[in-house]
Amino acid sequence: MNSWFETERIDERTFRISEPRHSEETNCWLLLGDNKALLFDTGLGAADIGEVVGGLTDKPVIALASHVHWDHIGGHRCFEEFYVHEAEAEWIAGKFPLSRADVLRALGKGELPESFEWEKYELFCGRPSALLKDGDIIDLGGRTLEVIHTPGHSPGHICLWEAERRWLFTGDILYKGTVFADFPSTEPERLLESIEKLCEYPAERIFPAHHDADVAPDMPQRMLKELKELKTRGLLRHGGGCHSFGDWGIRL
Repeated sequence: MNSWFETERIDERTFRISEPRHSEETNCWLLLGDNKALLFDTGLGAADIGEVVGGLTDKPVIALASHVHWDHIGGHRCFEEFYVHEAEAEWIAGKFPLSRADVLRALGKGELPESFEWEKYELFCGRPSALLKDGDIIDLGGRTLEVIHTPGHSPGHICLWEAERRWLFTGDILYKGTVFADFPSTEPERLLESIEKLCEYPAERIFPAHHDADVAPDMPQRMLKELKELKTRGLLRHGGGCHSFGDWGIRL
C-alpha cells in the first residue's frame, strides 16, 4: 500500500483516504455502492491515489471533486471517469485561475513524498464525463447521493448528502480550521447562503475535506450564526480580516 496516504475504514462501504503529512491534510472519501464507487476529491496528486483505491475496491470508480482547486483534483489522472459541477467546467478544461507556479508554491508549503517530481507536475485538466447541477442524484447501486451546490469558496463547489444515513460530505465549505474566503474567486456572502442551505439538512455525521474528520453535527448552525454576525458588522467581505470561533475560523 502507498505509504503517503493513510486509510481509515468508516464502515464496510466508506473509507477515508488522507494525506496527513502535508499541511493541507486532505481527506478524500471513497464511497462504495453495489455497482460503482465514487471518490469524493482526489487530493494533491503527490502520490498515486489510484493504487490505494484499487486496493480497496475492484468496482469502476467515478472521481468527483468538491471543487476544482489543485488540492482536490490532483489524483484525477488516475481515473477515466470524473464529474464536475457545471460552473467549473472551464476551470477543469484548463482555465483554472491560478498558474502552475502558484500551485507549486502552495504544494511547497507542506511535506511531499521523496518521489515527487517537481519538474513534471502539471495541474490536472480534462473533459468531464458529466456536468452536475444542484439536486442531481448519483446512483452507485444501493447507495445514492444528492448533489448540493454550495458556492462561496468557489463558484462550482458542491457537497454531497446521503439521506439514508444522514451523512453530509462538505468539501471545503466547512471543516475544523480556517475556511478561506479571501481569494478573488471566492464570494463571502454566497458562502453564508450556502451554509444556510446546509442547515436544512439534518446531518448526523459530517465528513470534511481537510484536517480532523471529527466534526460536530451542529457546526453548520454555529457557522451560520457567526457569519450572520460578521455580515451585520460589515465584515463579511474581502478584506474583512481573520476571525476565529473556537474549532473553526474564516479568512476574508
